[in-house]
Amino acid sequence: MKQRLIFLFLMVFCFVPGVEAKNRFIHVEGQNLIQPDGSKFFIRGTNLGNWLNPEGYMFGFQKTNCEWMIDQMFRQLVGPDKTAEFWKQFKDNYITKEDISFIAHTGANTIRVPFNYKLFTDEDYMGLTSHQDGFARIDKLVDWCRQNHLYIILDMHDCPGGQTGDNIDDSYGYPWLFESARSAQLFCEIWQRIARHYRNETVILGYEFMNEPIAPFFNTSELNARLQEMQQRACRAIRQVDSHHVVLFGGAQWNSNFEPFSNWKFDRNMMFTCHRYGGGASAEAIRSFIDFRNKTGLPMYMGEIGHNTDEWQADFCKVMCENNIGYTFWPFKKVDSSCMLAFRRPPMWDELIVKFSEAPRTSFKEIRDARPAQTEAWRAMRDFLESIRYANCQPQKTYIESMELKVP
Repeated sequence: MKQRLIFLFLMVFCFVPGVEAKNRFIHVEGQNLIQPDGSKFFIRGTNLGNWLNPEGYMFGFQKTNCEWMIDQMFRQLVGPDKTAEFWKQFKDNYITKEDISFIAHTGANTIRVPFNYKLFTDEDYMGLTSHQDGFARIDKLVDWCRQNHLYIILDMHDCPGGQTGDNIDDSYGYPWLFESARSAQLFCEIWQRIARHYRNETVILGYEFMNEPIAPFFNTSELNARLQEMQQRACRAIRQVDSHHVVLFGGAQWNSNFEPFSNWKFDRNMMFTCHRYGGGASAEAIRSFIDFRNKTGLPMYMGEIGHNTDEWQADFCKVMCENNIGYTFWPFKKVDSSCMLAFRRPPMWDELIVKFSEAPRTSFKEIRDARPAQTEAWRAMRDFLESIRYANCQPQKTYIESMELKVP
């Protein structure tokens, strides 16, 4: 009798509407993303750039333009202890529940979250080593997004060894990921750990394997030939533990070249992601993306776009909507402008911190000669941590409206 009741329970459970994975997660059907209720989902949102993958220009730096360079510069400026303290408070203050609520109230529905793979290892990153806080940070973000009805795309912006070979991947100037067996293995292991952790989390829309792989400065023909297989390796690792979530394949050369892809039936729940900065604001400007989308019969999504005039952005949004290409603008928050929320440079930031970041520091004498008074530098850094708080940021009204969103 007991076995019969268990059997009946399982039968009922399995046939309750909404229990099947595709009815609980956003998934791919043809060229569209489909919500759990069966309706089409069009991605519209922003990127949390600089939060878990600091980039120099968002601090006002030029030469010191990736996380390891910024970290090294801060250590030279105020020492390792204060640098670690700075990074913790930076992560605490840069993105908060209030920031996520603001995004939701603009009418956005998706947040792309760029992150560095080191957040899931014991490597030295943003003030931590063996006690990295990647899952803790993203778990908290998931809760905030659930409360605000937002979806998340997890974007490994900085892969082991580097997938781009430029400042944006926090690497050492070459896409070693495609030549290092150790880096490739770690790349897949981390994605599998992430997928195992979030396999039942419906707030996660999907996993974007890598950001803007293979900059155009190298032997692109040789490296591009390895791109599809590297992303497929990560996909296989994910599918061993998670069969629910969408996986996103990005093109070569700033996510713009999709010629390396020949197998778009590799996974039943896959899509592609492109980027565009500059150029014409017309369908012809993204004709190659549209044509590739039509050839594959799979969704295409503009993961990054922005840093342009409000008029250009508004025109491009219309083009993307007309051509069924969802988008997340870059970035949500940064210094000065060209974002949804801007923060001001605190007093003495340029005079002390930016000046030191741009000064020659190739010898200990140069470091000593360029270093300002440490107490003053630390005061400027603390002021920066206050300036990035949500309450101290300024919504960029016309920028937000150009994204076909609204200021709350």
